[in-house]
Amino acid sequence: MSPSRSLVRVHARPCACRVAAFVLPAVVVFALAAGLCGRGFAEDVAEKPVPGDWLVRRLIEPGTLNPFTATDSYETMINANVYDSLLDLDPRTYNPRPWLAERWEVSDDHLTYTFHLRKDVRFHDGRPMTAEDVVFSFNALMNPEVQCGNLRNYYLDVKEAKKLDDFTVQFLCSKPYFQMLDFLGGFAVLPKHVFAFTKGEEFNTHKNNRAPIGTGAYKFLHWKSPDEIAIVRNEDFWGEKAHLQRIVFKFIPDGTVAFQVLLQGSADRMNLLPDQWQNQTDTDKFKGSFAKQKYLVPSYTYLGWNQARPFFKDKRVRQALTMLVDRQKMVDKIFFGLAEVATGPFFLKTAANDAAIKPWPFDPERAEKLLEEAGWTDTDGDGVLDKDGVAFRFELNLPAKSVVGEKIATVVKEQFRKSGIDVTIKPAEWAVFIENLNAKRFDACFLSWSMGYRQDPYQIWHSSQADVDHGSNRIEFRNKEVDDIIEKARLEFDEDKRNAMYRRLHGILHDEQPYTFLLSQYDLLAVHQRFRNVGVFDFYRYGVKEYEPGNSWWVPSAVQKYKE
Repeated sequence: MSPSRSLVRVHARPCACRVAAFVLPAVVVFALAAGLCGRGFAEDVAEKPVPGDWLVRRLIEPGTLNPFTATDSYETMINANVYDSLLDLDPRTYNPRPWLAERWEVSDDHLTYTFHLRKDVRFHDGRPMTAEDVVFSFNALMNPEVQCGNLRNYYLDVKEAKKLDDFTVQFLCSKPYFQMLDFLGGFAVLPKHVFAFTKGEEFNTHKNNRAPIGTGAYKFLHWKSPDEIAIVRNEDFWGEKAHLQRIVFKFIPDGTVAFQVLLQGSADRMNLLPDQWQNQTDTDKFKGSFAKQKYLVPSYTYLGWNQARPFFKDKRVRQALTMLVDRQKMVDKIFFGLAEVATGPFFLKTAANDAAIKPWPFDPERAEKLLEEAGWTDTDGDGVLDKDGVAFRFELNLPAKSVVGEKIATVVKEQFRKSGIDVTIKPAEWAVFIENLNAKRFDACFLSWSMGYRQDPYQIWHSSQADVDHGSNRIEFRNKEVDDIIEKARLEFDEDKRNAMYRRLHGILHDEQPYTFLLSQYDLLAVHQRFRNVGVFDFYRYGVKEYEPGNSWWVPSAVQKYKE
């Protein structure tokens, strides 16, 4: 298990993990996956790792464990341990390193990629992994009937994947792409003998989507709905075996309930809510059992405006809506200062983010003037703005039992009401919520995106992604200049030049406000003190911290809690 390697795919719950790849496209998140150091986050160099014990953590029940059709970070938290990819990211440098492929070559023109596979890798059912499985997995990914349009867009320029021999695979591309090595090295390798299909629907609904068979350091044990999923150490793993015997993912949708489970000793790690971090964990008792860590992560929350709806077609309206949201007050009152106001889609600590762009101010008076300019006035005196016979009433969709989401939605609803906009808050269970987003059955939504080490905004912002099945451009944003920038940036291998393009893109999105970019939050983490050697590393060049639970986690025999 090595969360430095994240599933190559695109949406997840409000942004991250690693399912069988080392690059993470934008992932939709509601609770970020993260790790931290035990024992005060300091490595125990004097102790020798031993096997045993379990890690029990909170999760929201996923819809599938198929790494291609999965749509949220909760699924990747599990799949990251079960499936592997050809390459990995070094957690200290974020450079690619061998994994299922022991070496690789890239042609000078960036059009041919050749991977030489290890010969000692077996799937969890004992069958050897070969080039046949890699080619099958890639072809499944590219099959238009497979529900992974959000992931498939990263491979559009790959013409062919072919087997050169049992342990050599070659990919031929039609044009260069600066992230091609990341993505070709990053998709999950599935067993062909298990997942072979004739029609895409067979793959989308395969029985092993709930009982995955991979090559990873952990094997699937059980899925007991609505309680938990468990995975166990793969004793025949081709690489260094994990130390922890079992990882249990308990399904606890409510953050308050999850915190009580943590306090009662029935869970070992948790992402804390701001109030929990600030007001409920600063005690000697808590600190005696748990270590805490916070760091800014590459993600942002947002309000997404579906531009297929009449309310949100005019950018003046979208700008006005943003100026009706007091984001700094949210930072201070809801997040206790544990967040930063976001202005665009790029991580605040990167050169792709234009630091010169200032957030739209909280300015109701100016917002109301913009609404009037756009034709939204209260013509019938009922207190609600209207235009061409359409009242400014819409539903704000958000995941159910999101404590933070509900607080933000309540603040938005009240402020919008004062300006003549009627908002109905519509929470839904995660599976229903995501289904509605994918089908574009929503007016507006509250959610988050998490970003990978190298960012490519194509998935979320290119016009084509509004038309693909399960695409991430759910709000129907279409802008030719944005498309042109994204397409040219994909061909640019000079990072400085590419970041200059992205800063221009940032400026366009700031002006258009297809989202109201809300906040980049700090990850607020707690892990039980009995865990050792849970490394925390610098997020290469980004100035934040990244974690590597992976094979490094272990617990001394004397304090192990769970025995097989």
